[in-house]
Amino acid sequence: MMQIVYKLLRKSEWEQSQRSGSFSGSADDRRDGFIHLSAPDQVRGTFNKYFADEPGPVLLAFDAESLGPALKWEISRGGQLFPHFYGVLDMAQSLSVFQIPREAGTAIFPPEIL
Repeated sequence: MMQIVYKLLRKSEWEQSQRSGSFSGSADDRRDGFIHLSAPDQVRGTFNKYFADEPGPVLLAFDAESLGPALKWEISRGGQLFPHFYGVLDMAQSLSVFQIPREAGTAIFPPEIL
């Protein structure tokens, strides 16, 4: 069974990644030395902590196996294991792109996000 990991992007980051075909990380990612990803049950927490006030955030899905050994599961927020990617994300590897809409101020996620 395929394991999916997710990357939340700000609208400007998404637009830049579309122009370049890759994503080398947000300012926070570059500071930390890896691209922060989330498992399906971590997306909402990451969104609420870092993206709740961002206009037009985008959620990208990736097959964890396709990211190869550059994907590491490491202890992070709350002692949970989070996926961290030590490389540049190739946008062509993205399985899906979901622009997160809001209804009455509440973010609406795809059904696979727990």
